[in-house]
Amino acid sequence: MQQQTLKNAISCTGVGLHSGVKVQMVLRPADADTGVVFLRTDILDRDARVPARWDHVTDTTLCTTIGNDDEVKVATIEHLLAALAGCGIDNVLVELNGPEVPVMDGSAAPFVFLIDCAGVVAQDAPRRAIRVLREIELSDGEARVAVMPSAGFSVSLEINFESPAIARQAGFFDLHNGGFKREICRARTFGFERDVDKLLELGLARGGSLDNVVVISDDHQVMNEGGLRYGDEFLRHKVLDTVGDLFLAGGPLLGHFAGLRSGHRLNNCLLRKLFADPQAWEITEAVAQPTHVAPVAAWQQGVVAGDRLAATA
Repeated sequence: MQQQTLKNAISCTGVGLHSGVKVQMVLRPADADTGVVFLRTDILDRDARVPARWDHVTDTTLCTTIGNDDEVKVATIEHLLAALAGCGIDNVLVELNGPEVPVMDGSAAPFVFLIDCAGVVAQDAPRRAIRVLREIELSDGEARVAVMPSAGFSVSLEINFESPAIARQAGFFDLHNGGFKREICRARTFGFERDVDKLLELGLARGGSLDNVVVISDDHQVMNEGGLRYGDEFLRHKVLDTVGDLFLAGGPLLGHFAGLRSGHRLNNCLLRKLFADPQAWEITEAVAQPTHVAPVAAWQQGVVAGDRLAATA
């Protein structure tokens, strides 16, 4: 498998979910071995480039934010990164004239559409993947995450909210062969009506609306016209976030991710723990992988056994 970039540059304009700032974004082709790099075009007096890597994550409050040594930051990168990962894009320059990736409709589907419109081209360099060699696990209260060796990339995830509109949702997703595009990319971010005032006081969610967030009312109803896109859209969006967060590894992972009540912070902590152990991973040339049976964390037996959803079906 060869590295891939965009065939043409393409742009869009939208509002930042948390900043509320209108932002123009341009996706540009990049040379092999560049990776994903963000460039703040509105900043001229400092180094405005920020590599999309796990060790550049500066904040994980309701989104993933990266920054550089000159304190230049880019927020809410996870949906775009998930689209790039799901479309097999290795190298791209992301130009932004503001502090945050536009939220669009709250999913990764608009970014997948942009990538498809721009076209994808193979480059004269082999794609490199990060192969997980031993299980790495973290926990924080009721939340747990793990990554373990596997022939390909897959995610098993369980969420559990007090609201009966969500409650417990769990599933397994094999994301090979277009699985992300078919099963995950349209799932939108979500929130609760009861939290809106508090978030606004914290300077968050200033760009949020029913056009880009699935909102659950105080009486546990989905407020958006048309309802949900999937019966388990909340779960699938958490998978989307996970795909984006894990792409900060610097390339595709050959490993299975298991999560219970996980989020951006634990996802990043897991990558940091993985890369802190040189015996737990290696760089390898990526090859086409068939649908596979992933390993299962002992605390997730019920997720895979009772709620398996094969995204390659």
